[in-house]
Amino acid sequence: MKRNNLSYYDQWATEWWNQRATVAPLNRLNPLRFQFFDRYIPSWQQLKVLDVGCGGGFTCEFLAHRGAQVTGIDQSLACIEAASRHATNTCLTIDYRQSQAERLPFDEGTFDVVVCVDVLEHVDDPQKTIAEIGRVLKPGGWFCFDTINRTWQSKLVMIWLLENTVKQIPRGVHDWNKFITPAELTDFIEQQSMQVRSISGFDLFGNGILGKWKRLRAYQKTGQFQIAFDDDSAALKASQRVMYIGVAAKVC
Repeated sequence: MKRNNLSYYDQWATEWWNQRATVAPLNRLNPLRFQFFDRYIPSWQQLKVLDVGCGGGFTCEFLAHRGAQVTGIDQSLACIEAASRHATNTCLTIDYRQSQAERLPFDEGTFDVVVCVDVLEHVDDPQKTIAEIGRVLKPGGWFCFDTINRTWQSKLVMIWLLENTVKQIPRGVHDWNKFITPAELTDFIEQQSMQVRSISGFDLFGNGILGKWKRLRAYQKTGQFQIAFDDDSAALKASQRVMYIGVAAKVC
């Protein structure tokens, strides 16, 4: 079986905004992600924001509704076309372009914020992708990300459970070998004059096999994720063993 099979996104592009589509859960993650990102960026009004790997436009539209000046890039032309149509139909101004994450078509220091969610585990070269993100960020700008850790727990949850068993995710869309540990990602970031300000677990699934199963069943029934992030006052920390989320700042 082919792994990291990104043709799935092309196949679903025309159904991207269908609330019953397989990709619909990705849209439901945005309010949760931005609970975390908003701690560091309390207002998005008039910020120039780039969404790397924008797909059909979920995060771009989320940010446009918050007053950001949004640009989205994706390697899938079908997704870019779907995103552009939906933005036009909803009267949103978003600059969409087809491009690869490793070769961003922008000048140095163009953006106040770069967002990259559900993407780093799919790119051909994550180190080069982070280099490009650092290049197009302004000094003092923010890099907001989430991705999947490379652990036995992530293989169990993302591939064995979600792809192969309950089929919540299409089989083959992930390649465990392309998952990135927090230490690896931190190293890539710090090579680009950026400093990680915070990394937290992005814990959608709970602890233990039974806990993961119960939370997944609850999502299937309600369509809502339950989640907790790290909190300095909490005795227990959100697990980074499957997914994690973070922010970094460009320091010069």
